[in-house]
Amino acid sequence: MLGAIGLDERQESTYRALVAVGASDVVDLAHRLALPEPDTEEALRRLERQGLAAQSSSGTGRWVAASPAVALGALLTQHRHELERAELTAVLLAEEYRAEATEPAVHDLVEVVTGASAVAHRFFQLQLSATEEVRALVTAKPTAVNWIDHEAEARAADRGVAYRVVIEREVLSLPAAMTELATVLGRHERVRTTERVPTKLVIADRSLAMVPLTCRGTEPTALVVHASGLLDSLTGLFEAVWREGLPLRLGTDGTVTEGELPGPDTTDLEILSLLLAGMTDASVAKQLDLGLRTVQRRVRGLMELGGVTTRLQLGWHAYEKGWVARERQT
Repeated sequence: MLGAIGLDERQESTYRALVAVGASDVVDLAHRLALPEPDTEEALRRLERQGLAAQSSSGTGRWVAASPAVALGALLTQHRHELERAELTAVLLAEEYRAEATEPAVHDLVEVVTGASAVAHRFFQLQLSATEEVRALVTAKPTAVNWIDHEAEARAADRGVAYRVVIEREVLSLPAAMTELATVLGRHERVRTTERVPTKLVIADRSLAMVPLTCRGTEPTALVVHASGLLDSLTGLFEAVWREGLPLRLGTDGTVTEGELPGPDTTDLEILSLLLAGMTDASVAKQLDLGLRTVQRRVRGLMELGGVTTRLQLGWHAYEKGWVARERQT
């Protein structure tokens, strides 16, 4: 848990043990940690350099832990400042890059990535760079590169990044497909199936896309497309395929089924009524004793059910479908 501020596993366990006992010599602490005494002493020396431990002023060879509130707080502040400086540097570099490419040449709008590891790494980066939504088309054709990176997908989903994926129906028959689909549906990702997907495709937000360049007898190659008319066309392709797909749903028994989404339930209607009354997502979550992400997930589900892309459209659709009643004018 403390790796984010520079402590390795041994240092963290040593510090935790020292906090628990208050003070200890190397022999007792090594016995408690089941570590060799030299390793324990080395961990203590490193903690000392980071201000987390000190030798007792009594000169008895005992070590004491520094106050977590003070010592860890200082390290957290230091690392927070380092992250802020890194973020500032990233912003400055991005501005410098844009200044040098205010009118990018055609070759600057696309990148050609060659090699299985390079394509996989770029795909991993693309998903981690997303802040709002990742859209993907997945074919059943095997390739040398796995175009579904589950680690990156899980990490992005944990940050609140929405996923919309269309898969070829043949994918459902692949080994372990149902288990993997149950996992992604359990993370409230939206998945649809269709008979044929025209190409593998991944789009991060509205800024980047990846498509494979398949050539027989050559190593895996992919095209990375930056914001441009080409990216708009790829986005339009995805949306067209998405509209034709049938949604996959995760049943209460953990099975994956294909078919139209059910209508809104009571909780959905309560959320919708409160939103239309002008409450924020956070206020709705508090009012109904739900998690914020649960509210946002249900709103996305209502938008999908209504076939709309904005909350304003969802409001009109809700009135048209009778999900909520219009207030009478007095």
